[in-house]
Amino acid sequence: MKMLERIHLCIVQEVEKQGSLTAAAIVLNLTQSALSHSMKKLEQQIGTDVWVREGRSLRLTQAGQYLLAVANRVLPQLDLAEERLGQFAQGERGALRIGMECHPCYQWLLKVVSPYLEAWPDVDVDVRQKFQFGGIGALFGYEIDMLVTPDPLFKPGLMFEPVFDYEQVLVVAKDHPLAKQEYVEPQQLTQEALISYPVEIERLDIFSLFMLPAGVTPKRHKTIETTDILLQMVESGRGVAALPRWLVQEYTAKLDVVPVRLGPNGIPKQIFLGAREADFSIDYVRAFIELARSPLPSARN
Repeated sequence: MKMLERIHLCIVQEVEKQGSLTAAAIVLNLTQSALSHSMKKLEQQIGTDVWVREGRSLRLTQAGQYLLAVANRVLPQLDLAEERLGQFAQGERGALRIGMECHPCYQWLLKVVSPYLEAWPDVDVDVRQKFQFGGIGALFGYEIDMLVTPDPLFKPGLMFEPVFDYEQVLVVAKDHPLAKQEYVEPQQLTQEALISYPVEIERLDIFSLFMLPAGVTPKRHKTIETTDILLQMVESGRGVAALPRWLVQEYTAKLDVVPVRLGPNGIPKQIFLGAREADFSIDYVRAFIELARSPLPSARN
């Protein structure tokens, strides 16, 4: 006998989001009594409580926590399936939801999206930078269809393809003492204020691939969300930063900043596009990957 239904997952998810049965019932267009009856029946069938009441609030039991995890994983897949089936029925192509794990790559992505939208007028593109489960989890959870990342995590069921190579460089003001050097050594940054995007230190190449292996850290580390403000801070002598060379070159005409190689051999990197393995054969997904591999102005080197 079927016990668990989609409505049960929706109820558990909405109660967790809204904080009460009453608010969840409004969102789900149910009466509170119908919502309560549905969950009470489920609890009787599975033989355990989903919630326990603590004062005026509800706390998920271990079974409830499991149901919530299932809801967060399964409901996005069901929503996507319904959306795709509707698109097939109407002869539409669909939507491409792109997740970003690379702050500076947003400007590169715009160069790809513009010709892509022109070539694929029946595909909508949405760019997301914050995910409930992180980039890999967002792919598995069907929150996104494609992930842009410089650090792919190869997992069964996912595929990643490199689309372009670049070099990570140090960015300094034109009048900075390091500006005239061919390259910098890690020890030279111990007296510098390092400015970065708000990303975990272990995911910052300047730390993981350059400074930490040498056993050194910058004098200070501060974070800034936007590229324009970050580079203006560098120009004004408030610190140095590490960015892709191609991105720095786009700003050198309007800001007094210069790129300097990190170490004698530099730090080579690649940008990857990842997707669920089953989606790699979809024509508009493949088309985006192929277009991303094409030479784009100011996005190479």
